[in-house]
Order: sequence, then structure tokens, then C-alpha cells
Amino acid sequence: MKKAKTYRFKAEIYKTGINYCVDVPAQVTSKMTATKGYIKIKGRVNQFLFKKSLVPIKNGLFRLFVNMPTLKGANTALGKTADFEIEQDFEMIIKEYPVPEMLTEQLTKAKLIEDFNHLTPSRRKNILKYLSFIKTEKTLQKNIEKLISQLHNNEKNPQIP
Repeated sequence: MKKAKTYRFKAEIYKTGINYCVDVPAQVTSKMTATKGYIKIKGRVNQFLFKKSLVPIKNGLFRLFVNMPTLKGANTALGKTADFEIEQDFEMIIKEYPVPEMLTEQLTKAKLIEDFNHLTPSRRKNILKYLSFIKTEKTLQKNIEKLISQLHNNEKNPQIP
């Protein structure tokens, strides 16, 4: 994993709309790499640890939104100047979702496990993510039946709900 360089700067906390934020100096962000427009960072504000993303704004600048827990933890407030220490966060978080036992049973019974495993990784992940948030067994069963039906009919992009 890459070791990120740490950058230090002072910035005044201001309000835009309903949010508190600071503008990160261009000489800092120009040395970082954006992914899908955003720059994932970790750091400290007045020695209080945080993890956030820098949000692009016009003219190639980036803004750091500072929420209330961070303001309180950093013992700072709107209109105050705070000490920031940030570095790009290269840690990749890959969220895994469990395969419900009921899904495995139904796929096995219908002889569709291979079909499910041949779905694209993102399609499988989206299905498992959706299933992981279902609260009742009845709803889980209904969605699994819908998926089984789509796989059985060789639908190109099965999805639920």
C-alpha cells in the first residue's frame, strides 16, 4: 500500500448552505489523486482524528465538509481558524455481503447456483446487499423467488426488488 504524504494548513471554518466547511489549498490537493472526482483523506483537525472525502468545487478547488462531531472533538467552531493535517487515504474498503442460507438452499434446489455465480461480481454484490437489509423471512422468500424465476428464465440482468 502507498504511503501518503502528510500536508498541514490552517483554514477558517465557514458555512455554505447548512454545512460547515473549509477550502483546502490548491497546492495540497494538486499533489493528490481524485477518484470519481473525490479525494479520500484521513487526518486531524486540532489533533482530532477524522476520515472524509474532499469534494470538488469550481476552478479545480476542493472543499472539506466539517460535521458537528468533528467540530466538537476539535474544540473549534464557525468562524474560527483550525489546524489541519491531512493525507490521502489509499485504503480500499471492499464491503462483502453474506449469502443468505435460504438463497443457497433455493439456488441448489433449482440447480441455479452456477447461473448465480456467473452473474457479474457487481450484480451479485448488489443482490446480496439488497437481501442483507431485508428484515422479514416472508419478504426475503419473496425476493429470492423473484431472483430464482429470473435466473430460470435466463434473464440477462436479473435484479431485485
